[in-house]
Amino acid sequence: MLLSPFEWMIAKRYMLPGKGERMIALVASIGVIVVMLSVALLIVVMSVMNGFRAELVDKIVGLNGHAIVQAYGGRLENWQDILKQIKATDGVTEAAPLIEQPLLTTFNGRVEAILLRGNTPEDIAKIKPKVVDGDLSGLVPESGAVAVGSRLAENLGARVGDTITIINPQGRSTPFGTVPREIAYRVDAIFEIGIYDYDERFVVMPMADAQTLLLTGDSIGMIEVKTDDADTAAETLAPIAAKLEGQAVVSDWKTINSGLFEALQVERVAMFFALSLIVLVAAFNILSSLAMMVHTKSRDIAIMRTMGATRKSMLRTFVTAGTVVGTAGTLAGLALGFIILIFRQPIVTGIELLTGQSLWDPKIRFLTELPARTDPIEVVGIVGLAIGLSFLATLYPAYRAASTDPVQVLRYE
Repeated sequence: MLLSPFEWMIAKRYMLPGKGERMIALVASIGVIVVMLSVALLIVVMSVMNGFRAELVDKIVGLNGHAIVQAYGGRLENWQDILKQIKATDGVTEAAPLIEQPLLTTFNGRVEAILLRGNTPEDIAKIKPKVVDGDLSGLVPESGAVAVGSRLAENLGARVGDTITIINPQGRSTPFGTVPREIAYRVDAIFEIGIYDYDERFVVMPMADAQTLLLTGDSIGMIEVKTDDADTAAETLAPIAAKLEGQAVVSDWKTINSGLFEALQVERVAMFFALSLIVLVAAFNILSSLAMMVHTKSRDIAIMRTMGATRKSMLRTFVTAGTVVGTAGTLAGLALGFIILIFRQPIVTGIELLTGQSLWDPKIRFLTELPARTDPIEVVGIVGLAIGLSFLATLYPAYRAASTDPVQVLRYE
């Protein structure tokens, strides 16, 4: 919609009300501010929700793989043959045996529930970037060394070089009953995955040591699988699931963590809907300011009509004035949103220092820092929503201005 020089001049004049029109200027300014804040909030909230989901997926998939093959009863006896079949499946990039068992550990009188993981040397090496103290070189079979999560180390008060005791309740049978196995292990490394539950519970050791501790012989608990595409892991492993029906079950990461990710999706949609209402409120502010302007400028509009201005000219003028106000607020909100995202962690830290309250408790949020990942398509959608609602809000006041009858307005002038 191209404007003539006359229409553009009038639109600029109405976008900057004069000294006697302070109320109109105030309402218009509030409209710009509300649009700016609503767009910024939408961008920040949606980016944080996306970041939260992406970080969880990266950390969960990075540690647990895209899917697991687990035997009924918890023990895979002929796992070598199954492992070969999985590796030969199209779309599978990696497959490795894994032992995972909930146990107890003690140190200096403190007792903590743990999740023992017996890994292959290749899988143990993948934890190396997450190690915050010590090293993994000593984690070899029969070394008596383990790596523990950072939160677990804090809860136990253990450091690198200390010896913790891991308790397996399913010990050996004796004439006096079952005696739990208690084996001491040296802490060689402390790692931090970034997901609170993992850092609080995980103890990693070589798979052979885990088999010895659990008295499982050569059997394992499950096989960890990675595929070309995490989102299609279930479809990729469907042939294996059919072959192992009745013997083992195949679960992808979506199924294992379905409750968590479904809750995130519901919260994401709810937040988008709620914050979109703020954009709608901002659009109504633009509508009200334009309606007030049309009412106060009815005499000016009538004069311009008598001088030759057409209805379409008045319509374009007021639509442009309102849309520019909405666009200005949208662009300002875009800039404000990205500034908040860039400095999000210092902002959270500052608020925590001022209020003395923890705003990002890892025990609740699973992650240790506030994540964010901006989706360009979502940003375009938010900008389009804000400008589109601003445009729609201008139509009624612009129609009223275009419908002004100069004869009725100027009759008593």
